[in-house]
Formats: sequence, structure tokens, C-alpha cells
Amino acid sequence: MAGRSPPPRTLVVRGRKRLSVGDREPARRSMVGDSGAARGAPGIRPGKRRSEPEPKREPEPEPEPEEPTLFCDPEPSHRDSSDSGLSDSEESVFSGLEDSGSDQSEDDDEEADRVSCNKGLSGSEEASGEQAQAGTPCPKAEMAGTSRGDEYAEDSSDEEDIRNTVGNVPLEWYDDFPHIGYDLDGRRIYKPLRTRDELDQFLDKMDDPDFWRTVQDRMTGRDLRLTDEQVALVQRLQRGQFGDVGFDPYEPAVDFFSGDVMIHPVTNRPADKRSFIPSLVEKEKVSRMVHAIKMGWIQPRRPRDPTPKFYDLWAQEDPSAVLGRHKMHVPAPKLALPGHAESYNPPPEYLPSEEEHLAWAQQEPAERKLNFLPQKFPSLRAVPAYSRFIQERFERCLDLYLCPRQRKMRVNVDPEDLIPKLPRPKDLQPFPTCQALVYRGHSDLVRCLSVSPGGQWLASGSDDGSMRLWEVATARCMKCVPLGGVVKSIAWNPNPTICLVAAAIDDSVLLLNPALGDWLLAGSTDQLLGAFTPPEEPTQQPAHWLEASEEERQRGLRLRICHGKPVTQVTWHGRGDYLAVVLATPGHTQVLLHQLSRRRSQSPFRRSHGQVQRVAFHPTRPFLFVAAQRSVRIYHLLRQELTKKLMPNCKWVSSMAVHPAGDNVICGSYDSKLVWFDLDLSTKPYRVLRHHKKALRAVAFHPRYPLFASGSDDGSIIVCHGMVYNDLLQNPLLVPVKVLKGHALARDLGVLDVAFHPTQPWIFSSGADGTVRLFT
Repeated sequence: MAGRSPPPRTLVVRGRKRLSVGDREPARRSMVGDSGAARGAPGIRPGKRRSEPEPKREPEPEPEPEEPTLFCDPEPSHRDSSDSGLSDSEESVFSGLEDSGSDQSEDDDEEADRVSCNKGLSGSEEASGEQAQAGTPCPKAEMAGTSRGDEYAEDSSDEEDIRNTVGNVPLEWYDDFPHIGYDLDGRRIYKPLRTRDELDQFLDKMDDPDFWRTVQDRMTGRDLRLTDEQVALVQRLQRGQFGDVGFDPYEPAVDFFSGDVMIHPVTNRPADKRSFIPSLVEKEKVSRMVHAIKMGWIQPRRPRDPTPKFYDLWAQEDPSAVLGRHKMHVPAPKLALPGHAESYNPPPEYLPSEEEHLAWAQQEPAERKLNFLPQKFPSLRAVPAYSRFIQERFERCLDLYLCPRQRKMRVNVDPEDLIPKLPRPKDLQPFPTCQALVYRGHSDLVRCLSVSPGGQWLASGSDDGSMRLWEVATARCMKCVPLGGVVKSIAWNPNPTICLVAAAIDDSVLLLNPALGDWLLAGSTDQLLGAFTPPEEPTQQPAHWLEASEEERQRGLRLRICHGKPVTQVTWHGRGDYLAVVLATPGHTQVLLHQLSRRRSQSPFRRSHGQVQRVAFHPTRPFLFVAAQRSVRIYHLLRQELTKKLMPNCKWVSSMAVHPAGDNVICGSYDSKLVWFDLDLSTKPYRVLRHHKKALRAVAFHPRYPLFASGSDDGSIIVCHGMVYNDLLQNPLLVPVKVLKGHALARDLGVLDVAFHPTQPWIFSSGADGTVRLFT
């Protein structure tokens, strides 16, 4: 190889520029001689092209000659100094050269090795030839000739780290980048180009004898050649052996304990005295067990008879037996008699065809109409024994033993007849269907509302401390009365000859004259209140009646009833002279009754039956409905006794309303239930409706139409048709007809109160969004 000089040939690279050997000389000089440029870009192998060119820099100064290593003394040549300063990767980019592993590249590399090594030695051709034939190692020859070697294998510099400096960063982060980390100077370490196709890899595999021991380093992307020790380690691990050669898994075990029997014991401590004396504790246990056996508390186990007992289950089915004397005795069912299909000579129409035979074989055993296939035999003597005889007898015994016998009273009932026939909602009109008006003006949630007896005016109370009076037809706010507190409840006097509104604020009930509509009606109300003469001897009452001051009378306030406890509800009797209030206080004074004409208050109960939620008067009879958390009690006011106790089966009753006829009551609860009670039927609920998704806040009956409604925290109002018949034998008809929505949710609250118009099929609702809405 050293003696011959290759002729100038033309190297053709697929898809690249056609070059001659002379054109490749500068590239080889940059790869071999310019060690400083090669060290400046670690991670770039000679002859490889980078994915992105490096920015142009000033020519680097000529590197100082390093100390000679091994047998070669590399000296900087004039050709290296006259180089343009480009690195090997940049030169390969412009020249288009690539390490392909061909014969031409090997000859050129050997020629470069010969030139560099001859400068270090005597310079004769014989010495260079001997050195080349003897395989004298030369660092630069190895770096330029070996396509997969490490160019820093012989670099002894401690200031440069040729390894990847990316650290613990996952390499997947650099999949879309041309580099894998940075060197100490902050320059990118580019990945080696992997543009070799399968043909080049096959040629390398054929030419390189060490191709089988070459692996790729994932951290740097380089090809590493495994040493003999590493290959031996991999082979041992593949065979399931230990990685360490010096480890012997079968070395003799060290016996830490001697197997010789000792003459003397380890300890000569004498035995305890208690080991020779019977235990008193065990004696007491045995005596207790003996006493328990004598008293019969412990039954000793009796030996079981291992012989099984068999008996005939239906042996004594005669009428004189116990089963026969039983009135509801059901005999064992008889087997069906055999038909033509089971004959040894069945008619031709019973014999299956081949298609029917295949279809029967593919069916599941439970789906087959017959568990056998009819066959035809010439005579009865040719019929073989039935193979499934014992199995069918056993299944018959199992059916008789396991299946219960009962009389089936068959009733032919159409399932559609069991569903109650409810009328269509279209046939149950009129009822409110759409939103007509919105009453805006309150700045906080509207807790309560009430409609005047004539249906012309509407009163609403809010948490903003005001009561507003609206005209129903136009949604116009006629008056805004500041009350100085949260309005918990509002009730318009149901007597059409009295113009009064009762409002519950804090611990007081205020009676106001709104002075709307007829002035004569408002004036007669003031005359009625002013005609009261206080008694000569005032009696002690649970509440104090106070006259309003002149300034309060200008705002419409007439009377103030002070209780000393917070008031949660106020409601009027049907005649308009009595009103009942509910106080948020424990004890028997939770419910108080006030008489307007005599200005007298009284506590009707002597003891408490739980926290009272709502009260209501019977429309026509002297009954008072008191709703606690879990029950509704009905009291007779004249007899002063408990008449009935209703159990709504709810967790917490929130609201209550009484039917205008007085025989039906509905209750709403916080667990999303609406309960209908028929007082003539039972104390248990007649119907429980679960139409709402959240807690119910208010329920109401219409005074004239068969309608009732419920408002919930889910922001909806459900209107139902509730027809109560005069015939006591006919149950009420309850049909949901409409779901009304319009209120926005605020603070997880929706509709807080509902009220029907006294004459029209309209409904008013107040919500947490600060509005009052009318649905018609």
C-alpha cells in the first residue's frame, strides 16, 4: 500500500458534486492537520456534514505544536497554515465529501498517514513503508482513517470535556434540534449526520471487521467500539451469569455453627419450682368448664352418624297424610305424554332434513325445542338404549325438589290498564304558561310577597330593608317604604274592607296602611284603628302594641307589635281580625296570636313540640296548622286540643299551604319533596312529588282555580293541576302541567316565594336575583 500511488480517479457521490482526488486534498489537510479546528467543535466527526452551517469567524491563530505522542511527531505544515480557517465540518459542507468507506477513501487516508509519519521519522520511503506494513500506530492516521473512531481518544487535555455536557436533561428534548448540548465555550455540540443509507451500512459491515462490536452512544450520538472486556461482560449477562469474573457462586459455604454435640449445657440454671407444681390458673379454668357442662351451658359434641339417610319425598301423598290434609297442597306436576316425534317409526313429516339437523346441532341446548332428534327404526327390537335416560331422571328429581310449588292465579290484565289515565295538560287549561312582567327595583334578594284581595296591588319585601308596593297591571312601583331591617314576611289583609299590610322586621310586626286605590277605603281603615279605646286595667301580654309616631304615620305606619324575639312569619286569618306570628325562639312561645280589634296577644301553647317552621289558619273552620321540622299538627282553637298529627316523612319542612276547601294540605321540604295530604284519607302523605332538583322554598294554592305551585332553589316554578272532587270516594287528581323558569340563581338561591293572583290564573314569584316576576 505504501509503494503504489493511486491513479487520479474521479469519485462520484450519489446526489453530490463530482470531485477528483486533487480536489479532496484541502479537505484531508483540514481533517488531519488542523487539530485546533477539530478540537474547537467537539462532537463533529471528520467527513460529516452539519445540519446548519457555523457562522463565519476570524481565522484562528496557528496552534502551537504539541508534544509528540507514541511514534509520530506531528509538525504544523505550511499547507495547514495556509488553510482558510474553516473547520473540518465546514470544509465537508463546501466540498460535499462524505465518509463512505470506499477503497478510494482508504487509499487517500493511507497516503496522508504516510506523509505525516515520514516527517517525524527519517523521511525515507522504506521506513514509511515498513511502518505502514507493520501497522505502526499514529494518532492522526487513526483519526483520519478510522471512520468511526474517537478523535479525542489520545487527547490528554484536562481543560476540555469531550463528553456530552447536557447534564440530566432528557435527550428527548433535543430530538428536534441539530445539537445535543454545549461545550465549555458555550458553542453547540452538533449531532453526527446520519445520512448513510442501507447500502453504505452494508458496505461498512463487509469492510469493517469490528462492525459487530460497534454501538451508538445515546448521550453523544457517536459510534463506540466495545473492548474485549465489555464484549465478554455482555456475553456473560446474556448467558445469565454474573458480571464479575472473579465471583464464584458455588464457593463452599462457611459453617458458622458447629455440628458437634456439646457435653456440657450452655446454662446450668436449675428448673423452676412452678414446673413441678400443678398450675392454679389452669385448675380454675377446668373447674369453670366442668361447672358449665353440669349446668348445661356447654353442650359436648355428640358423635355424628356417618350413614346417610334417604327417604322418599312424595311417598305419603295420600289424603290422610299431612301434606294431603293441607288445604293449599300442590301435587307434583306430571310428565307430558310422548308424542309422534318420540315413536320408533314416526311419520315422515316428523323426520328432520339435513338442514334441520345442522341447525339443531348449532343451537344451544336451552334453545332447542326438542332435546333429541326423531329417528326411524325398522322394528322395536332395533331401537337402542336411550343414553340420556339417567340424566333426564336426575334432572326431573332436581326440578321436583328444588323448584317451589305454588298456585298461579293467572289474571289476564293489560299492562296499559295499570298506568293511570292522566288527562293532557292542554285539557286542563287555564294555567300560567309564560312570563309577562318583571318588577325591578329591589337591590337585594326579595324574600316575600303578597297580593291585595282585589288583585290590583302587590307588596314585596326585600333584604335591602324596604317594602315596595307595585301596580300589578303595569309593573309600576307606587311606593317604596323604608322599614330599616330585613323584611322576613309580608301578608296583605284578606278582608277587602280593610287596607292593611303586615310586615315582619327583626322582632316587630308593622301594620301599614298603603293608602292605595280607594281613598274612602284607606280612610275607613284609619278610623277603625283609631276607634280603639285602651282598657282601664291593662293586662300582661306576651307582646307590646305601640302607636306609630307622627313621622312614621307619614310613611304609612300605623301600629307596631314588639315581641322581643325575631319574627320569621306573619299570616292573617280569613276574616282579617286575627293574625299569627312565628318567633325564632325555643320554648312554647314560638307561636303567638294577635287580635287587631282589641289589640290583644296570647300564646296558645303551653309546651313546645319542636322548632316551628310555618303556621296557617283553616279557611273556614277554627283550626290552626302548625308545621314543625318533621310533623304538622292541627289544633282546634275552640276546644283547645290537638286534632290530628300529619307525618310528611321529610327531613325538614320548609313551607306549607292549605287548600281553599280546607281538606287538603301541601308541604314543601328542603330535601326536594312536595307532599300532598288528604285530611279525610289518612295522616300519611297521599302523594309525594319529586319534581324539583333542589330545596323547596314556597308552596301556594290558587283561591279559585284547581292549581297549586312550588318554587325551588333550582330557579324553577312547577305549576300542577290539583282537582279536589266533592265526592269523598274519588281521590284528588294531581297532574304537573308547566315548568316556569326566569329567575337567575344567586348565592345558591332561586325562587324564594310564590303567590297566586286572587281572581286570574296568574302567579307571582320573587327570587334571589332581586326581581319579582308575573307569569300569565
